[in-house]
Amino acid sequence: MNKAPVTYTLLIVNILVFGLEMVAGDPLLRSFALWPLGQGFAPWQLVSCAFLHGSIAHLATNMFGLWMFGRDVEGQTGSGRFLVLFLTSVLTASLTQLAFGMVSADPQPTVGASGGLFGVLTAFAIFFPRRVILLIFPPLPLPAPLFVLLYALFELYAGVTGTMNGVAHFAHLGGLLGGLVLGLRWRRRQVWR
Repeated sequence: MNKAPVTYTLLIVNILVFGLEMVAGDPLLRSFALWPLGQGFAPWQLVSCAFLHGSIAHLATNMFGLWMFGRDVEGQTGSGRFLVLFLTSVLTASLTQLAFGMVSADPQPTVGASGGLFGVLTAFAIFFPRRVILLIFPPLPLPAPLFVLLYALFELYAGVTGTMNGVAHFAHLGGLLGGLVLGLRWRRRQVWR
């Protein structure tokens, strides 16, 4: 845990908050999920939504991705910058989701750490471009930058076509954008700690 304290702290906080969700239920979601503008939005929801999850599978998927990629990115950037990366990605994800919610026919509240995770995943591809990510279905090895590009294209397609309704595809793309901007900036300056 000492090598990636922020990553492990985020994992623990998300798991604890999910446990609180199971106890508190709707009042917690009403206050801390990201609600569309004019439908219950409050400024703190831009960040608080990233610590709520819709199901155990949702939580498990996000936490597995954060654990898988976060440790290496935090080791590369240092804990302080890693926290900035995660929170920036969460904010860009939330702002993007709000913007697209304004033009959506059916805006819905948003929960999940996926935006932060997409930023971390994008930074991973920037810092470790030669690393290979092995997909499970199909079992296909892809260089990290190609994986991120294909994932982004899928999210864009799914968001535009409305595929997988209930998934915040544009939030994912917003988080990716936050990770891309910071990752490229830090790589260019070679400032890690």
